[in-house]
Amino acid sequence: MADNITTAGQRHGSLDKDHHAQLQHDDDVAQQKQASFSMDPERRVAVEKSLKRKLDARCSLFVLIYIMNYLDRNNIAAARLKGLEEDLNLDYDQYATCLSILYVGYILMQVPSNMFINRIERPSLYISCAMLLWGLISTLSGVVHNFGGMVATRFFLGFVEAAFLPGALLILSKWYTRRELTTRNALLFCGNLISNAFSALVGAGILSNMDGTLGHRAWRWLFWIEGAATMAIAISAAFILPDLPHNARGFTDEERHVAQLRMAEDVGEADTDSADQGALGGLRMALADKKIYLMMLTFTSYVVGLSFNAFFPSLTETLGFSYVPTLLMSSPPWLFSCLFSLVWAWHADRTQEKFWHVVGPILMGVVGFVISMSTLNIAARYVALFLQAGSYAGFIVFYSWISSSFPRPPAKRAVAIAMINAFSQLGNVAGSYVWKMEDNGYRKSYGIVLAMFGVTIAGCYAFKLVLVDLNKKIAAGEMDPWETKHDVAVQTAQIEMDAGAVAAERQHMREFRYLV
Repeated sequence: MADNITTAGQRHGSLDKDHHAQLQHDDDVAQQKQASFSMDPERRVAVEKSLKRKLDARCSLFVLIYIMNYLDRNNIAAARLKGLEEDLNLDYDQYATCLSILYVGYILMQVPSNMFINRIERPSLYISCAMLLWGLISTLSGVVHNFGGMVATRFFLGFVEAAFLPGALLILSKWYTRRELTTRNALLFCGNLISNAFSALVGAGILSNMDGTLGHRAWRWLFWIEGAATMAIAISAAFILPDLPHNARGFTDEERHVAQLRMAEDVGEADTDSADQGALGGLRMALADKKIYLMMLTFTSYVVGLSFNAFFPSLTETLGFSYVPTLLMSSPPWLFSCLFSLVWAWHADRTQEKFWHVVGPILMGVVGFVISMSTLNIAARYVALFLQAGSYAGFIVFYSWISSSFPRPPAKRAVAIAMINAFSQLGNVAGSYVWKMEDNGYRKSYGIVLAMFGVTIAGCYAFKLVLVDLNKKIAAGEMDPWETKHDVAVQTAQIEMDAGAVAAERQHMREFRYLV
């Protein structure tokens, strides 16, 4: 009897604590929303302009980090050209294992990492520490002497690198509205595109000049130099990258306040998690959302279709030129892709349209694949490489489509980004087997990626239909905007708001629509 009373009392105390935390959360939301109706418009514009200028400057470091992320992941391919296989006594299957094992660690860590980064106050320090660690692991790749050592370093490299891309996408989604996010994602992915353009040239420079230096093979210097550069950048990242809108260093109190208001106004709710969700709340919500599974399958097909990027020098080699001209000719298509992606992403933000901004570049890639399959003409095949690289622009828009399709709560968005990105890495594993068929200028390989682009288009169209249906239900009042039981919290928060604010808030929620 006494035990039952004690247990009931503990349970009641726990409920009171959770209720108090929820009320505190709702009070914070109410204060943010009330302030949005009281700030002078001219002052708001000035503060917001200053905020975005500082934010863009700080987030530009993500581009450099992504360049190093890609270089450290793929420098093993360049090292292979200068004796890595011979020195480590690797056969082809063992080398392929060294390549693919990275994605095992990469896939395993993405969801736990993003769940963690969503709950900490200083994500900049987390990403900096992860970068410092993967730079160290990359450096250690230059001292291994056998197959087992290389497999171990590659696995842990992928395990640690998994923190960066989904974490960076999550941080950007906490600062930028849906109207701004695609362009910022495009700037981030410029790091990947720039790496595609110049990684072979950087590798060639080191491998051509460092062989025998201090008694070491050039491929070992490749790991040491690029790993050391990564660690140096990691230290600066701890001081430059932004944290969260409510606690970021380098911003005024007013700027931080406006940053939170912008995100609340974007979809009609503050970008915060409720106090009673728990550590696994976002995971449970994500697993229950059928939209995620459709995006996972569609995105994986897209990644298989884009697998040509890892074999781009080999595809350029089919033009018939020697080693150095081939490397030089591999860069311009990716420079074009970088510029085209920025313009395309800007237009996607301007129009707030997603489907055609994903499918359009895919159709460009389809034309490039067809040209490569149907002719051996050198000029035509080189133009086709530009079209294929340009298909990457839709890939960038797809990432912002993920964020805008799971806007609230942040815990669910964090898991959605990580789950979709992690599952899509299976496309990289499959893609490594697509490009073994070298006959007739990789014609059969092009046929496979062409089919995968067709699957991607079908998946995007199905996803569009799902969102259109959800928008109709929202308009009819049959469901709340982001499919969560949030109405009670909103009503509680509105107690502190005047009648005009309440009316405007309810109208904003009714007007919310998924971007299609």
